[in-house]
Amino acid sequence: MIGSSGDVDRPFYIRSSAKPFQATVSQEAGADLTPLEMAVACASHRGFPVHIAVVSSMLGVAGLDESALQCPPSWPLASEASRLVVRQGGSEPRRVWHNCSGKHAGFLRACVAAGWPTGSYLSPDHPLQRRVVALVSEMGEYQVEPVGVDGCGAPVLRTTVRAMALMFAKLATERRLEHARAAMHRYPAMIAANGEGDTEIAIALDGVAKGGAAGCVGVGLRDRLGLAVKSWDGLGAVANVGAVAALDQIGALTTTALTALESTLRPPVFGGGRLVGHLESRLMLDLT
Repeated sequence: MIGSSGDVDRPFYIRSSAKPFQATVSQEAGADLTPLEMAVACASHRGFPVHIAVVSSMLGVAGLDESALQCPPSWPLASEASRLVVRQGGSEPRRVWHNCSGKHAGFLRACVAAGWPTGSYLSPDHPLQRRVVALVSEMGEYQVEPVGVDGCGAPVLRTTVRAMALMFAKLATERRLEHARAAMHRYPAMIAANGEGDTEIAIALDGVAKGGAAGCVGVGLRDRLGLAVKSWDGLGAVANVGAVAALDQIGALTTTALTALESTLRPPVFGGGRLVGHLESRLMLDLT
């Protein structure tokens, strides 16, 4: 371990930060995802037309449509995207708009390729989900079971900051995870959207980042290191502040990168409709 702060061995659910590893399992099972499709399978997309077009295409290649998705109906995560679909006549939430629909489409592609049932693809006992548990446990050197149920309905995996950092170190360095790493770095705006913390970190650095609900984010710098942050108050912005502050403290940020990440490191705080301050990091890593 390069450095740590806080309780790095307290268990929590990794949420969507697991997606690069879940997508890797789909790919290994035969999903045959292109780099763009792989990026969307790794994504918590914001529901812009480009995201939805890729998810729909992913399903179509497997002879499926939106009805095969088992993530719940949702409006796009980005308010701009939601307003766009309303202007275009959308009146009810749809499964394809859910921010996890790319992951689910990757799962379904894998099931069709492997001859596994598609109707039960979210069951913890499904062959695909058993492979996910095995891979994530191996990458973090930590037993992720018992699993819970994520917001999208998929099994959600237990981890710790220590184990998650190791997972992202392997994402940054191991050949087995190269497809996910390369796709995420090539298409960072597909992972979330421009302006989002994990997307901005990937744009600024030679690496990848993936946030998860309830305030966690993992970062992998290519051929160098992995980093994980968990905000115990559950705020994603706080986790992103911690990630950028940690990268700065270990000397991973150039002046140019630090400037590019200023709004992620010091996000604005508004009150009464006006700017009243910024979040400021108080992180102090214990470097060893």
